[in-house]
Amino acid sequence: MSSELTEEEMRRALFGTPQPEEQVPAPQVQEHVPEVVPTKPAEAPQVKKKVSKAFTPRLRVTLRVGNEFEGKMIELIHKADTLSSLLAEQEAVKAARKKYKYVEVVSVKSM
Repeated sequence: MSSELTEEEMRRALFGTPQPEEQVPAPQVQEHVPEVVPTKPAEAPQVKKKVSKAFTPRLRVTLRVGNEFEGKMIELIHKADTLSSLLAEQEAVKAARKKYKYVEVVSVKSM
């Protein structure tokens, strides 16, 4: 008995014999009928309600920054709109590094 099978024989062994696809009749073409679009009656303009602002969590990050090593340092306060103290600290340091060379985080407090 031959151990070599053709590709077609392997396909039949794995997937079985292919089922003949059913013939689906082509959809009949209908004549174009103009669509009727309903119109809404004129309404009075609605008065918008004032939406109260939702509570925004804020943290205040206090930094000491400067451009001289062991030189004059100034205190900088950064306000972050997040609950995560780590994210607030990273955001503040990133913003301070744009202008100052040396940045030291003093505190992260909730507002």
